[in-house]
Amino acid sequence: MLAAREEAIIDVVNRLLAEKGFEAMTVDEVAFEVGVAKASLYKHFPSKEDLATAAMVRMMHRAVDELGKMPESYKPIDKLKAITRWMMQLKLAREMPNLPSQNSTLRATLTANKAYVDALMFASDTLGGWIEAAQKTGQISSKLPAIAVLYTIYARACDPVLEFLKAAELYTDEQILDMVEMSCFDGLAKR
Repeated sequence: MLAAREEAIIDVVNRLLAEKGFEAMTVDEVAFEVGVAKASLYKHFPSKEDLATAAMVRMMHRAVDELGKMPESYKPIDKLKAITRWMMQLKLAREMPNLPSQNSTLRATLTANKAYVDALMFASDTLGGWIEAAQKTGQISSKLPAIAVLYTIYARACDPVLEFLKAAELYTDEQILDMVEMSCFDGLAKR
């Protein structure tokens, strides 16, 4: 029962973070949508930062699972494109939490969470290896530091361009994914 309630809470938090972002989401709103008293919610998660961290831990575990599904036969550039597309699909489906890049209390809570840090490090190391391999074969410019490429890929998970294009109602989700993927990876291509 406790685990099921926590999963329901994280579901609501994830959706609210995707729709509104961390700053606009309130603990009152989470409690109301889950159907529990605020005091009860605090028994599961002592702060708003802990709520967001739980959603991000779940997301990072999903990302690690997705990384593990990449076929060995894929070239590194194809793996990078596939994981980037996966992140963008989650963003378009409003399943990707929007977190502020400059909130020190949230950052401190995230970096103190071993499950989050371990999953983030695994994802970063995996993507970093694929980036370096793609640079060696000339599919990504070796003039760019691998970390800049990594952060460019991570940024697609919170890219507002996806939502702007979707709101314009001129393109299908697949067309949007194709355009943003092309602009990202053609921009990284060796010149």
